[in-house]
Amino acid sequence: MATKTEHVESASPAAAVSFNDAEVLASQLSPAGCQITALARAAVEAYVLKREVIGPDDSPLTSLLIRPSACFVCIKTLGRELRGCIGTIEPEKSTLGEEVIVNAIKAATRDPRFKPLSGDELTSLRYSVDVLGRLEPAVFEDLNPSVFGVVVTNHSGSRRGILLPSIEGIGTPGQQVGVAARKAGIKAGEPLKLYRFRTHRFSEWV
Repeated sequence: MATKTEHVESASPAAAVSFNDAEVLASQLSPAGCQITALARAAVEAYVLKREVIGPDDSPLTSLLIRPSACFVCIKTLGRELRGCIGTIEPEKSTLGEEVIVNAIKAATRDPRFKPLSGDELTSLRYSVDVLGRLEPAVFEDLNPSVFGVVVTNHSGSRRGILLPSIEGIGTPGQQVGVAARKAGIKAGEPLKLYRFRTHRFSEWV
């Protein structure tokens, strides 16, 4: 488990994402949390059982679900083994609700590290959704893997790896950058560009 990382869909590392911790009132986060994880679960269950793609539920104007934001959806077993995790680092849909639905279905069916989920597994899974903040250009000294996620690219930007914050077994910036760089296929000693980002994690785990 310690070295497992998340798969990322292609996106521009220089792009600014709408969600930012400083811009979102705490009153928005609490009611949105249950909605966001419930939406991820509903999207997966509808697709796996019926091959249906649901639409996002109507949300109050204060909800994060109507704002464009990038996100990662991670699915784990009750034993906390990763079963799928896919996301975006810039919004590809007009609302977070749509982004959650698409990424949840991809995490369940298109993570190349795992076979697609089966209907028999659905009752023994838990979901978490990381809503991403803006990417900030960074230097190594700016990194803190318990606070910030990281995007690592080679000098040309043709290779890119991403790691979310607070990943089990990743305790230092060196570990974080090393795993992200290896994931991207960047050779040791190759010049790197670094970006950091914050997330707000919504989880079904107590």
